[in-house]
Amino acid sequence: MSHLEINERQTEEGVVLDLTGDIIFGEANTVLRDAIRNRLRAGRSNITLNLDKVGYLDSAGMGELISALTAINRENGRLVLMNPGDRIMRLFEISKLTEIFEIESSES
Repeated sequence: MSHLEINERQTEEGVVLDLTGDIIFGEANTVLRDAIRNRLRAGRSNITLNLDKVGYLDSAGMGELISALTAINRENGRLVLMNPGDRIMRLFEISKLTEIFEIESSES
């Protein structure tokens, strides 16, 4: 079982969720799903996920990010993935998810 820690901070553009750990099947997926859904219920639909300290992302984690994007789009919000490491960025490139996700290399 993997642990995913999420710290929230506000910016002018919306909320940034700083993630630490792995986004994989199980508890980590549930923690991320709940965090995003709770922010959407609170009316905060502009969400940036800081992936700088995410070490690993499996197919279930990818699916959770796609689900989050769908939920945020439904609320006319914006999801930004920020600071993905080389390994995670390569997964996005291979799977062509760079075409559907907004990915930033730094916070601006």
